Amino acid sequence: MTRGTITLLQLYPRDMNIYGDWGNTLVLKRRLEWHGYGVNLVAYNPGDEFPKEVDLIVGGGGQDSGQSKIGDDLLGIGDRLKTLADQGVPMLMICGLYQQFGHYFKTKDGEEIKGIGLLDIVTVGGHERLIGNIVTENDKFGSIVGYENHSGLTTLGANATPLGTVMRGAGNNNQDRTEGARYNNVIGTYLHGSLLPKNPAIADWLIEQAVIRKYGEFHPAVIDDHFASLARDTAARRPR
Repeated sequence: MTRGTITLLQLYPRDMNIYGDWGNTLVLKRRLEWHGYGVNLVAYNPGDEFPKEVDLIVGGGGQDSGQSKIGDDLLGIGDRLKTLADQGVPMLMICGLYQQFGHYFKTKDGEEIKGIGLLDIVTVGGHERLIGNIVTENDKFGSIVGYENHSGLTTLGANATPLGTVMRGAGNNNQDRTEGARYNNVIGTYLHGSLLPKNPAIADWLIEQAVIRKYGEFHPAVIDDHFASLARDTAARRPR
């Protein structure tokens, strides 16, 4: 018997899922099950009906063409996403969708892809691709390890808090040592890898926020994350 059911929404898996970001969805689903919860996994692609009830949202990265393809649809559901964010729904957005959750992404060719403005960030396309293993530090999650692969340079505004401080790698813009952005229970980041298999503390935090919001309390199961720790340590030691 489960403790309840969490609706997990994956945004645009058809167009925004090119760097293994599906792994984040799989981790959230499996860890929810380990914690004793049933999972209603829903995919949302352009033209679909947005579900009436959502507890947790995850989205991935994509090429510029993929971002253009989903752009109008994302703007159409932007107000709904912002309302959910204000209500505390946890979200994890990776790379391309991280950028489009900001005010805009201007490609290096000058095309401006308007974002929904949920995160107070702007992104411009750079001429250098920032690729490699990255290690950041966060007061709550500790060491966060992932793999970045982006040419967009993101700058945070006053209403966005960085996810982490870059210890090794480029991060948001290869200048200010910030990586990712946060607003309420929303996390945006450039870290692929997939991110969550190597960083279960973030996965469990997202789950905790979703469960508390829906059921009022969260009693986590004890999960052996030994192999996740080994994977994180190994990735952190690998050269860029």
